[in-house]
Amino acid sequence: MSPPLARRLVITGTVQGVWYRASAAEAAARLGIRGWVRNTADGTVEALATGTELALESFVAWCHQGPPKAKVTRVTVSEAPLPDPLPTGFTIAPDA
Repeated sequence: MSPPLARRLVITGTVQGVWYRASAAEAAARLGIRGWVRNTADGTVEALATGTELALESFVAWCHQGPPKAKVTRVTVSEAPLPDPLPTGFTIAPDA
């Protein structure tokens, strides 16, 4: 089994106040992704996701769509260092 990878995502658009974080946490749990998601002061949503390459690709694809009321205009994905220790689940983190 390959080691987990980590990605930082910044999701732009109408993504706050539309259940984006809770829906992202549900999607991540289904996909076996670990990490966190939070709102940021500039109106975006930020996530740190760790998992297999295939699971991360699926999660990024979900992030482009989001929940029904979201209007995602952009998802910026960048490589991130693996957190130490690795998260044990996927949580909604306090706002940044």
